Amino acid sequence: MHMDHKAGDKLYVDFAGQKLSITDKDTGEIITVEVFVAILGASQLTYVEAVGSQQKEDFITACENTLHYIGGVPDAIVPDNLKAAVTKSSRYEPTLNESFADFADHYGTTILPARAFRPRDKALVEGAVKIMYTRIYAPLRKGIYHSLKELNEAIRQVLEEHNNRFLQGRNYSRRQQFDEIEREALMPLPVLRYELKKQFHATVMKNGYVCLGPDKHYYSVPYRFIGRKIKLLYSSSSVEAFYHYERIAMHKRTRGLYLYTTEKDHLASTHQFVADWSQDKFLGWASSIHEDVRLYIHNIFDRKQHPEQAYKSCLGILGFSRKVGNERLIMACRRGLHYGVYNYKTIHMILEKKMDQYEESIFADELPMPSHDNIRGEDYYK
Repeated sequence: MHMDHKAGDKLYVDFAGQKLSITDKDTGEIITVEVFVAILGASQLTYVEAVGSQQKEDFITACENTLHYIGGVPDAIVPDNLKAAVTKSSRYEPTLNESFADFADHYGTTILPARAFRPRDKALVEGAVKIMYTRIYAPLRKGIYHSLKELNEAIRQVLEEHNNRFLQGRNYSRRQQFDEIEREALMPLPVLRYELKKQFHATVMKNGYVCLGPDKHYYSVPYRFIGRKIKLLYSSSSVEAFYHYERIAMHKRTRGLYLYTTEKDHLASTHQFVADWSQDKFLGWASSIHEDVRLYIHNIFDRKQHPEQAYKSCLGILGFSRKVGNERLIMACRRGLHYGVYNYKTIHMILEKKMDQYEESIFADELPMPSHDNIRGEDYYK
């Protein structure tokens, strides 16, 4: 059996030059459709599908349907220089469409665009297209089809006849050759089908996060990309960030409005410290100093609608332990508890005026009431 191609090596794909058509059932309008053709190099097993356009969504779906038709994945897919496959042609290093490259990555295969002005790279699929004009187009033109589904059902019927017909001058068919030499050479299909991704462009904010606009949700990227414009590719389950065609971050998609999804390794050391903040962490820190400090911090959190509103106040208060020592901070929190006023300004004032060092009786009788969060100043009534 003569073989020019290694089994399981390459799948060649292209669109036929001639189009087919469907007829709108209600209006009678004739709608032209594109015809996608794929052929395996070794066995010449062929797949044909009518699609709405040559856009990447239809092209990638047709490529995926091909892989499921043949029941496996070749080492490489060889497209012509279609816009859906190649965004920038080059003799040496063409730039692949990001979605198509992502599709190939999902299936564990490689994209090898056909080289411009190299007829041998495209000869097999172009030969398959010519045969399709005779064996598929001709019989189909006798019928009327009202949807792509109807047309593709008709295509599948004549396609099977084509794949089961003996090759010219041979005593075996494409299907027989596929079963004998190529089926086992293909890589297995992944468990899940590919999810086509959408794009969104955004600038990385100063805090190292980027906002996915449709969800109004924030995702971290490595902090060195702060200020850079990046591209987000997102599906129903994942969000990927790209900078100059390099993937720099990947997250599980979350749809919580105005919330943050963080990979700690993305953050600068100072931001990593902030990312570790939580109510439990502050209460634990306060408890390690004294129960009165813990109670004061607890009361601050208790008066905030959201815990994050209290983080900076608590950080400032607990930071006094390094500036004035634990004993003075304990006494200051004890005075703050006596006042029933819970904020950073109160503790700062007590320490600044050394009220923590006063005797209890003096403190109770002579000290002015510190400013309260909910007490209005005299200007309010003017």
